[in-house]
Amino acid sequence: MLHTQTPVLDIRNLRVEYPLASGETLAAVNDINLTIAPGEIHALVGESGAGKTTVGNALMGLLQSPGRIAAGSITIAGKPIDVRTGRTEGIVPGRDVGAIFQDPMTSLNPLFTVESQLCEGMLTHLKISRREARARALDLMKSVGIPEPERRLGSYPHQLSGGQRQRVVIATALACDPKLLVADEPTTALDVSVQAQILKLIRDLANERRVGVLLVTHNMGVVAEIADSVTIMQNGRVVESGATREVLTAPKAPYARTLIAAVPPIDVRLDRLPVPSEETKITVDARESVRRKSVETEATTTNDIALNVRNLCVEYGRRSLFSSHKTSVFKAVDDVSFDVRRGEIFGLVGESGCGKTTVANTIAGLVRQSSGSIDFQGRSLAGNRDQSVRRSMQMVFQDPYSALNPRLRINSAIAEPILFYKLAANAEEARLDARTLLEAVGLPGDAGARFSHAFSGGQRQRIAIARALGPRPKMLICDEPTSALDVSVQAQILNLLKDLRDLAGLSILFISHDLAVIRQMCDRVAVMKTGKIVELADTESLFAAPKHDYTRELLRLAPSLDRIFSKGETAASA
Repeated sequence: MLHTQTPVLDIRNLRVEYPLASGETLAAVNDINLTIAPGEIHALVGESGAGKTTVGNALMGLLQSPGRIAAGSITIAGKPIDVRTGRTEGIVPGRDVGAIFQDPMTSLNPLFTVESQLCEGMLTHLKISRREARARALDLMKSVGIPEPERRLGSYPHQLSGGQRQRVVIATALACDPKLLVADEPTTALDVSVQAQILKLIRDLANERRVGVLLVTHNMGVVAEIADSVTIMQNGRVVESGATREVLTAPKAPYARTLIAAVPPIDVRLDRLPVPSEETKITVDARESVRRKSVETEATTTNDIALNVRNLCVEYGRRSLFSSHKTSVFKAVDDVSFDVRRGEIFGLVGESGCGKTTVANTIAGLVRQSSGSIDFQGRSLAGNRDQSVRRSMQMVFQDPYSALNPRLRINSAIAEPILFYKLAANAEEARLDARTLLEAVGLPGDAGARFSHAFSGGQRQRIAIARALGPRPKMLICDEPTSALDVSVQAQILNLLKDLRDLAGLSILFISHDLAVIRQMCDRVAVMKTGKIVELADTESLFAAPKHDYTRELLRLAPSLDRIFSKGETAASA
């Protein structure tokens, strides 16, 4: 894109440093150059630790001490930032720069209504009356597509859906007509339909209001969907920058090629996803140990069905103070039936609120079913579950940091269930098992001496998987295990789960809203909507010829690198 107008953002030779205890300095961002024109969406891409969020924080004056801008310049809409202080009186966050953060619940104050939070910035920066601020807030609610905006103004954040909360955050960011929006992973935790709405909204705002957007993301599909240009970062430096189509279709830098290759395709299934060459491999000894212990705990049944769910219903409701009957009932899961075969990866996909996590939690015994049946390895799971059932079924959660005890060293965290289920003779044997499991998930055995905060997100998810494998389960329930991970780390985790399925004969119930991930991982897929399964088929049939309108709509809305090619062909034909 040609920058013929005054850019809304101009970064030159930016360097951000953090002093270390050793007396040296860490350059979190080193020699970054970036320019955004009015109406342009510029994507800043890279793995965790690449420095992309640091760039966003630097231009918004949000660098945490002792971080500092050591060199370079930042100019927003012609106004320079004082690099000594990180800000200037001429640039005001909220008025000149709006921010859209990843988690709207942490961006919004739970104690104040939507109206109060929308009006706060306008009353401060625009010096208008409260009546004018409310009228403007209502217009903003309408412009971002929130239904029943008059009623929603009086709502609190917890009373809105995830997509509605993100729309409120966008409305708040636009309240004072900023020239620049910094959107830091604005769609990571959203379903494909809500994500598509938010991306269209950001694109429309850039086109209509001429707002420049710095989109910080690790989702290449999102980049392909709306970005005009893209900059790829690694270890604080720019490795490639240019027009989106050029960078994504013909990357020049080796790291850029690796990063783009790791994006799971939605149009074809691969045996393995490409990953960086430095990926830690599962050792031969660890493979044999996992396989041997799996055989030792093999179920005696020859039934090919590991899990059978029939007519499952889960209801939530309120009870009257004067009656034991529920006065209102909400069916979170409504007459759901499916089975998972031994050694199969079975996918559950659908939007937030469709009931897929409730199904998983009910199978795991974390939620009580209202009716229906769940049989695991030929045994009914109704009523109390004995230890052998709980041991044979383990869960891998979306956020590994909250799933691991921060006060336990990793060896102890992994050994804990092994000792609880008496699968080791003593603590020393359990620690040896923990070391083997760490190696089995591609981490060095001596990593067990550290605490969970000392690992990256991908490494923590590997540890969570190792802990789930400790009791030698026959089934893993994986609830969005890669949604918050970078694409290359995601590829490693997905390959790892496939390897473990092959090694240990695990059955896996895999839950995700990412259709590309579902295609790469699953043998069969069930699509859920409003508590019901609307379509169930083998993966290739479902993606090649979906039968239900809802499935077709999900596939249509899923962001993909293919959009780059289709856009180019459309432009060429025009």
